Amino acid sequence: MISRKIAETSIDKAKKLIEHAERIVAVCHTSPDGDAVGSCLAAMHVFSAMGKDIRAVVPDQPLANLRTLPGAKELVDALKYPDFARQLFDEADLILCLDFNTPSRTGRLEEVLRASKAPKILIDHHLHPDIDAEVLISHPEMAATCYLLFRFFCRLELFSIIDRPAAECLLAGMMTDTGNFAYNCADPELFTVTAELVRKGADKEKLYNVLFNTSSANCLRLNAYALLKKMEVFADQGAALITLSRDELNRFHYTKGDTEGLVNRPLSIPGIVYSCFMRQESDCIRVSMRSRGSFPVNKICADHFGGGGHLNAAGGEFKGTIEEAAEAFRALLDENKKLYIDKNDIAKHI
Repeated sequence: MISRKIAETSIDKAKKLIEHAERIVAVCHTSPDGDAVGSCLAAMHVFSAMGKDIRAVVPDQPLANLRTLPGAKELVDALKYPDFARQLFDEADLILCLDFNTPSRTGRLEEVLRASKAPKILIDHHLHPDIDAEVLISHPEMAATCYLLFRFFCRLELFSIIDRPAAECLLAGMMTDTGNFAYNCADPELFTVTAELVRKGADKEKLYNVLFNTSSANCLRLNAYALLKKMEVFADQGAALITLSRDELNRFHYTKGDTEGLVNRPLSIPGIVYSCFMRQESDCIRVSMRSRGSFPVNKICADHFGGGGHLNAAGGEFKGTIEEAAEAFRALLDENKKLYIDKNDIAKHI
């Protein structure tokens, strides 16, 4: 048994909306990660089994490893098929907003999402939801949207129709948003749900190999170079920084996803409480941050890099050169040290 977290009024409203909907669209955030793709695909599997006409729309193509999840070939890529994506939104009776807290997070789909007159159900675990939805199911304390979505299915009495493909997609989202249960996983019920998904047929070992243990030779060389040549360790401030310019990325024939997880690597160093990775894109510097304990990287990203996220996992952007972005981070080191909330963190990590 797992505890009831979702309000009964939300479940009642959602049941009625789903019951009366014939055409449903599930949509997630731009640059969709495992939790975003997993939740969209799981919704597609479960509501299809109910007899609903549901399509999962992503703002752009997911990483290659996520395109191996059950049903991923049916994802509608709005970057590749913008007219079809718009048509689906125009014809929808219901829109499921999954794993994002504001329409701007859907990138090129923001306009059509805002313009749609279809009722919306938000299911998300990010802070400060800001979506005009008939049903708002927001639980930032949840490790993943897929974890919350499983609970949603159970409350809708749909547990029996969660099949192996749906279970595998849900587990993929839970695994990727916890680093294969390495962080943000203190909730014992997370493992109860994991066990139920494995009983449903989800192959955790296979998912681990696909999601975390598959790399090209160029990817391995790029990550080795980044750690050997580009990692800066600031021991006194408990921080680490890795930067990669466009020239460096090109040297190793970078493809999307090759630096996935790189930001976490410095956290294995004793004394390092938070880590920052900066990657040069064509229009900006992408900033990713991870942390341990109570150190709030979401605050740093929100205050200085126009972004946000979770306490221990956040991101943002910087307009300027990669050198200027790195210098902006270094300039914050002493100020950031004041963000240690739990005094035990200082004794434990620094």
